Amino acid sequence: QVQLVESGGGLVQPGGSLRLSCTVSGSFRSNGMGWYRQVPGKERELVARISAFYDTNYADSVKGRFTISRDNIKNTLYLQMNSLKPEDTAVYYCNTYPSQSFSWGRGTQVTVSS
Repeated sequence: QVQLVESGGGLVQPGGSLRLSCTVSGSFRSNGMGWYRQVPGKERELVARISAFYDTNYADSVKGRFTISRDNIKNTLYLQMNSLKPEDTAVYYCNTYPSQSFSWGRGTQVTVSS
């Protein structure tokens, strides 16, 4: 069974940057992949996605600030987050897109606060 392990979260001040990583235990080169986030009491939302052909798409709330990328050799998905805002605070997860084919990982907490 494929496992997803997210890392790179932490506490950062508004305007700061973080780089998240998602290590996939198996090959994901044929899958579209996405970064999702969830805050307590709300549904998980898609913030960025990248196709198997490296086409990217972003939620309006993060467009121009976040960049998704993938390394099919390392089986790793990345999310570069710049100009972070308090409303970006959430647990961030990765999974396939459009359907979430893999079991969810534990996620990585991102907290944006002064």
